Amino acid sequence: MPGRLQDKVAVITGAGSIGPGWGNGKATSVLFAREGAKIVCVDRNPDAAEETKALIEAEGGVAIAVTCDVSKKDQVDAMAAAVVERFGRIDVLHNNVGIAVVGGPVEIEEDVWDRVSDVNLKSLYLVCKAVLPIMEAGGGGSVVNTSSIAGIRYTGVDYVTYSTTKGAIIPFSRSIALQYAKKGIRSNCILPGLMDTPMIYAGLQDAYSDGDTDRMRDIRAAQCPSGKMGDAWDVAHAALFLASDDAKYVTATELVVDGGLTAKFS
Repeated sequence: MPGRLQDKVAVITGAGSIGPGWGNGKATSVLFAREGAKIVCVDRNPDAAEETKALIEAEGGVAIAVTCDVSKKDQVDAMAAAVVERFGRIDVLHNNVGIAVVGGPVEIEEDVWDRVSDVNLKSLYLVCKAVLPIMEAGGGGSVVNTSSIAGIRYTGVDYVTYSTTKGAIIPFSRSIALQYAKKGIRSNCILPGLMDTPMIYAGLQDAYSDGDTDRMRDIRAAQCPSGKMGDAWDVAHAALFLASDDAKYVTATELVVDGGLTAKFS
């Protein structure tokens, strides 16, 4: 049976993991490839992008790795041009980059605010600006943006830059969805909850447990109704649904992947 993304070209930003294990972008890239898509693994870390590409190719899939800082317009434009040159089209765009820095408006410096805003939010603008005309010329497509429940709830961590930028992704996605609905382009958000991915070990330990990663893991798991965090594959399967024709009448909406956490917080 053909896969749900058979012969589609999927651009996934943040396709490499920030550390050992499965990050959301890495898992989604591999899952999309298993469903028949040709994958463009975009990451600012060339080694991380190449690692994901190698995983896909080892399973018989098709992938290319593109080094790109998606907060830089010239690099984004070059990435989009490279995809068109190689594959001729873009059917799926999964904006998946994101960084988190602990601190409120008093604690963080202005340059930190600007950097997180550039990576988490400006990048979506730049990538969509480059990719949407390509999708439109190809007759349509699906945009899947990774937001966070931190954009709609306070989850116990003071990281105003992260929560603000991730929250802004929601109206950004809706605006694209409504503007491009008649052009065959859908746009939706995924809102992951407390996930056990490499990202949480790259800067959140001090917010929970003074650097004790085991304690951080236990605290986050205890917050979840099921008593355990989700993982990258939970996010990847949500992204697959939204990217595929299974969701052909789903646009301008948010898919919360949090094990019921936001219901508990409400």
